[in-house]
Amino acid sequence: MKSGSLNEIKKELQELEPNRLAELCISLAKYKKENKDYLDYLLFESHDKDGFVSQVKQEIDLLYSEINPDMNLYYAKKILRKILRITNKYIKYVGDKSVAVDLHIYYCRKLIESHLPIEKSARLVNLKAAEIKKIKTLLIALHPDLQYDYIKELEEMGIKI
Repeated sequence: MKSGSLNEIKKELQELEPNRLAELCISLAKYKKENKDYLDYLLFESHDKDGFVSQVKQEIDLLYSEINPDMNLYYAKKILRKILRITNKYIKYVGDKSVAVDLHIYYCRKLIESHLPIEKSARLVNLKAAEIKKIKTLLIALHPDLQYDYIKELEEMGIKI
């Protein structure tokens, strides 16, 4: 079965009545949890990005509280991947590069503050390196003033750009 192009779907949605459109949105929300979360963000959170970012940071803090420095690195890695997956999901919802840089930097800061022996695990070293690479890539697309602020913040954390 071949699905229609995004343009075709857009045209069809514009022709629908508001009640039918609402039914389709509810149907999508029932189909997958991620769709429901995204719809929730669009309806209730999208008008206040700063508030949403602070909620995401609180959730990251809560998840990082599950990690202690004496923890087995295997389990720490699993928790770190879970935190990163959740962070990337929220970044995708917002769709703003400055928010993406902010949340990736926050993730790295919390990783450094966790005092995990990252250098003992090649996977954790690679995870941190991949995050730094993402930050560098996203920084290029930002305004020079924002770039300067974020680079300064990274240098304070001991990360060279």
